[in-house]
Amino acid sequence: MKEKTIVIQMEQGMHARPASVFVREAGRFASEVQLTADGVTVNGKSIMGILMLALGPGTHVHLKIEGADEDEALEILSGVLSGNAE
Repeated sequence: MKEKTIVIQMEQGMHARPASVFVREAGRFASEVQLTADGVTVNGKSIMGILMLALGPGTHVHLKIEGADEDEALEILSGVLSGNAE
């Protein structure tokens, strides 16, 4: 299991477009992906879950990945959350 806490840097926050990029990238991996913010945990492969978190700029989000390809998934998905892969 790999975990990392990331601060949302995107000026507009995690709105629909970056959320869809995150879900698309998360779907490429066999690993389970979870996002937690403000005590709420959602499936990182669910766009509705991610949008429900309402991740605005400056929000701390905890990314937890578990599975065979967790190392690569952590690198790619943390980049998306940081705003480096829109």
